[in-house]
Amino acid sequence: MAAISSVCAFQKNPSMLDYPGCMSALFFTSGCNFRCGYCHNAALLAGAKGGLPYERLERACEKFREDWVDAAVITGGEPTLSPDLPILIGLFRSAGFRVKLDTNGSKPDAIARVLHDVDYVAMDVKCRLENYPRVAGFNDPDAIRRSIALVRDGARDYEFRTTIVESLHTDEEVHAIGEAVRGARRCVVQPFVPRDDLPDETYRRMPRARDERVREAAAILRGYADEVVCRA
Repeated sequence: MAAISSVCAFQKNPSMLDYPGCMSALFFTSGCNFRCGYCHNAALLAGAKGGLPYERLERACEKFREDWVDAAVITGGEPTLSPDLPILIGLFRSAGFRVKLDTNGSKPDAIARVLHDVDYVAMDVKCRLENYPRVAGFNDPDAIRRSIALVRDGARDYEFRTTIVESLHTDEEVHAIGEAVRGARRCVVQPFVPRDDLPDETYRRMPRARDERVREAAAILRGYADEVVCRA
């Protein structure tokens, strides 16, 4: 095992929000191949930052276990860009954790390699597939389509997650997202929230998505998925 992992940081305090039904520890990889203007982890968008030694992760896992943590969330950035993703999953499983993978769906082959080793996958579906070049700066919508099929058909448990931006997510756009994930076990919608550090200044000035609009998007998606969750 290499001495240095692709995890650049972890959240000190456990989370009750990031893994449904579990208290989880959050581990962050750096680097992302999307350029979404409303990304809330903008500091992790650039190339890989210095990683933490595996030994440091093992010590962190021991401390989290003492704090009643029962799951690890690998997030980013985009974890499927990390060549040591299978090693990280194995490390967290060896520590006794359930493992959740957050992904943008851009690397279906990487997802396929680890799909049966994780307990939960949360895949973002940003918009209708043909709009990915404009919204995310990603020019391979077919990769997103392949990842949706992999997760929907093969993950132990999962969610497809969309952040509702009112100027982007019209009824027509939400219906198109629904068609892309049709037959999904679970979809999650959450409101766009402006912040001063978002990559695109336009989004910094936008209002928070209204709860009413998030509920409307959820109502549309109920025609395509078994379960739809509104998350604050």
